[in-house]
Amino acid sequence: MSGRSRVDGGLALLGPQDTALLRLLDDTFRDWGVQAGAGEISAPPLYPVDALAHLDVYVNFPHLALVAGGLTTPTDGPAQGRFTTGQTADAHLGLSTATCFGAYLLLQDTRVAPDTLLTLVNRCFRKEDHFDGLRRLLSFQMREIVAIGTQAHTKAVIARFRERVEEFLTLLALDVRVEAATDPFFEAGGVRALLQKMEPVKYEFQVDGLAIASVNTHRNFFGERCRITVGDDGATAFTGCVAFGLERWLAVLLDHYGTAEKARTAVDQALRELGPG
Repeated sequence: MSGRSRVDGGLALLGPQDTALLRLLDDTFRDWGVQAGAGEISAPPLYPVDALAHLDVYVNFPHLALVAGGLTTPTDGPAQGRFTTGQTADAHLGLSTATCFGAYLLLQDTRVAPDTLLTLVNRCFRKEDHFDGLRRLLSFQMREIVAIGTQAHTKAVIARFRERVEEFLTLLALDVRVEAATDPFFEAGGVRALLQKMEPVKYEFQVDGLAIASVNTHRNFFGERCRITVGDDGATAFTGCVAFGLERWLAVLLDHYGTAEKARTAVDQALRELGPG
């Protein structure tokens, strides 16, 4: 059976060899987090729409949003591949556009340790204006390492993993560019948006023009929205995350090495040279 993927309409079915490569990548990024002290958590791929609305998902990413609901009545099935408005209930569930939301919602209304570190992988959904093989999908998997606590903690985590990702990509012989990007969670014209212009809060690791990973500093946005505090004085927690788009890594490795088997060999070799995190 072919290890290559079947992709149609932004949805990918991965064969055994491609799946093995994706699992190797995810295990690698998970281990980096765990070795740094992260606890692994699990989260659903969809949430109540009011929970995501509270995080400004529908203000900042309306073009990417996908929502879901049930069927209102028994039906003979969809006509021409879709259900009509009259057949569907109110869309009360939102499909997540990013993995890290689960970490903030888990810790909502709690006080955390100043050096809290979590990791999780989830299925994400984005209604892009176009799809492009494994490079740009409607549904994809994202592994994240999420720092929550003091500002110093989040900055240290971001710096640590930025260096590690760059070194790993270099060992894989991939031509990577690290590009500063903007974060739409900061309201235009607000203080945080101004700070973002002075000190970028998001860096993308781009290979062949495709962002396959990023490091992100959210300052205290999610701490405020989810009422997460740190320390005895109840200060609002700062957050940051390191994100890996797993199918995008798969795409660039397959393009570069030609087969999943050769890519796995290259990843194994790079990890031996990189050493433990």
